[in-house]
Amino acid sequence: MDDRDASPLGTGGFDAAYHGRPPWEIGRPQAAFVGAVDQIRGRVLDAGCGTGELALMAAARGLDASGIDASPTAIAIARKRCAERGLTARFVVGDVLRLNEFTTPPYDTVLDSGLLHVFDAADRSRYVAQLAAVMTPGGQYLALVFSDREPGTWGPHRLTRDQLEVEFADGWRIDAIEPSQFELADPPTTAPFAESWFIRARRL
Repeated sequence: MDDRDASPLGTGGFDAAYHGRPPWEIGRPQAAFVGAVDQIRGRVLDAGCGTGELALMAAARGLDASGIDASPTAIAIARKRCAERGLTARFVVGDVLRLNEFTTPPYDTVLDSGLLHVFDAADRSRYVAQLAAVMTPGGQYLALVFSDREPGTWGPHRLTRDQLEVEFADGWRIDAIEPSQFELADPPTTAPFAESWFIRARRL
């Protein structure tokens, strides 16, 4: 997959963040995914993988794992961590709004730690359509996104339960939308967590 690396739209700001330590980079999977690890099966795609912790968690369990991110710096870190841990996973620089061009479907599980909430309404719909295009029937999507219960206006979009239900109304079955928390490495407030939703949806 490396030969399809590209520099898609929207790389700049996120790539620059990885020259320091972005707030979402905690060096390990978010707790919600650790708690759901037994549900991660088959071929796994970590969408918006950043430094690759979710893909590496899947690879450590012997699964066929890949990650995609718009940031070349993040992907370089993910590949380095993969080699250091003696794991096998694929990481590609690419546009998550064109998953079918940059990845090798189909996938049984797609993991999303903080990607869905960066998009506006139009791009959220494009992204969900791309997910459906690269997943197997019955494949599971697990995502952690900022919730409207989080106060303030800093950071990404805060999504409501109703918005999530609308996004996954057609061609999906929502198994759960559960209150959760997103741990932050360098929070812009005094709280080390942001209120979030943990979503489990299945492609029909």
